Amino acid sequence: MTELAAQRLPAEVQYEAELASLATADAGPRPPGWRLSPRAVRTFILGDPARQVRRKFVGNPSLVDRAMVALATNRGLMLVGEPGTAKSLLSELLAAAICGRSTLTIQGSAGTTDDQIKYSWNYALLLAEGPSERSIVPAPLYTGMKVGAIVRFEEVTRCPLEIQDSLLAALSERVLAVPELEGPAGMLFAREGFNVIATANTRDLGVNEMSAALKRRFNFETVFPIPDFHVEMDLVREESTRLLARSGVTRALGDDVLELLVTTFRELREGRTATGDAMDRLSNPMSTAEAVSVAHALGVRSHFLGAGTATPAELVECLVGAALKTDPEDLVRLRRYFEHRVAKAQGSHWRAYYEARTRLPG
Repeated sequence: MTELAAQRLPAEVQYEAELASLATADAGPRPPGWRLSPRAVRTFILGDPARQVRRKFVGNPSLVDRAMVALATNRGLMLVGEPGTAKSLLSELLAAAICGRSTLTIQGSAGTTDDQIKYSWNYALLLAEGPSERSIVPAPLYTGMKVGAIVRFEEVTRCPLEIQDSLLAALSERVLAVPELEGPAGMLFAREGFNVIATANTRDLGVNEMSAALKRRFNFETVFPIPDFHVEMDLVREESTRLLARSGVTRALGDDVLELLVTTFRELREGRTATGDAMDRLSNPMSTAEAVSVAHALGVRSHFLGAGTATPAELVECLVGAALKTDPEDLVRLRRYFEHRVAKAQGSHWRAYYEARTRLPG
């Protein structure tokens, strides 16, 4: 049987050659425990065509600089923002470049427990030998502190307050107590290089407010949506082309369809047309990441089910799953967008887009 390729590789594997090249040429000063200097980390994330390093994060370079300073001063880093603004991507890239390991990840949810953050036990060994280091099953926080690595805590505000506060001692005293063990093994002191990058979604209605004590342990940085249309369109084109290639689709989306897609997402996200006229926003964030997902779906649909070239009509059908989720009023807003905005736009692709409005549900 043919071995199937992994659907997604961690950043340190996907960009292994770039990281190795940067490390070889890296002569800059490094904070304790870092594999690369902050200058090399910056190059890895923001790219450098002269060094054949791909740009991976489209955002304000000063945000990347502030994030690295926070991590180098042993402050936790909290990345906040709307869904789809690449908070998790930035977290992964920072961890991969700083410690060479981005997989020490805790996924926050209402069901996240303390042992999923710190450690649990191998109960067979625990019953046979009693509590010992050998019977500990380390969770990301335990491993990160023990080896000196970055721990990523995704969507921390989805966790109950008491679970969030399990980070307090690790972030303030840089120590993790293991009360079941006696002697020195009962206290795990963090090695150089350990830190925590957390993310929080500002539009998640199920969030739990962080305690003031935990907030003080983090530097907060807000990741904003991409402000420039052309930058966002280039990103959607590049990322969708890469994803389509992985799906066996060799033909990239045409610029006419990409213009429709990116313009629609930006205007429904911002509640304002490109000419500055106010309009209804959708309740969904309509993020760049979602636009990439729709572009990917559109290319797959056209290749496997259509004529091979994506059309505005197919875009309307792919748009539905991203735009209409929980709020029934979003369908009304989307129909109004087609009648008041799309109907007035110039160009044959916009006309075809408008005529395909009949494919909207209802």
